[in-house]
Amino acid sequence: MLFAMDHAARDVKSVYILRMGSGLDQFLASELTKGGVYTVTTDPQKADALFTDSLGTSFENKFNELYPPPAPPPPPKTDDKKDEKKETALVADTMPRLGNSTMGRGKGTIFLVDKKSRNLLWSMNRQPKNSGSQEMVVQARKIVDQLKKDLGLTPVK
Repeated sequence: MLFAMDHAARDVKSVYILRMGSGLDQFLASELTKGGVYTVTTDPQKADALFTDSLGTSFENKFNELYPPPAPPPPPKTDDKKDEKKETALVADTMPRLGNSTMGRGKGTIFLVDKKSRNLLWSMNRQPKNSGSQEMVVQARKIVDQLKKDLGLTPVK
C-alpha cells in the first residue's frame, strides 16, 4: 500500500468527493463522516480540497468546471497578427496544469487535491478484490484509517 502526505492536508476542514468507480465516493463520504476526519460537503465551493480517483486531463476539465479559472486579461490592440498569435500561445502556456493524459486513471489510487493551489496533498494506492458494495465499504474504511494515521489522528502502535 503506497501513500504520500503533504502537511497542508492537516489544514483541510471540508472536502468534496468527485464521482468514483464502483460508487466508492458514496462509501468514502460515509466513512469520512463517521471517522470525523473531514466534513464532507455537497457544495464544491465550500470545500478546501477534493477527493478523486483520477488525475490528468479529465480531472483538470472537471476541476475547471467546478472552479473556473479567471479570464485572462484581453491582449492589447495590435495590427500585427503575429504578435496576437504569440500572446495567445503565452496565455495558454501559463494556465496551471495538474498533469497530462498519461497520468489518467491510476487503478486503485485515491488522491486528495487542494482546491486553491491544485497541489496533491495526499494519495493512497489500494487494491480492491472486486467492485462489490461490501468490498467498497472495506476499501473506504482502509482509506480513512490510513488517512487518520497519516494525519496523526490515531495513536501509533
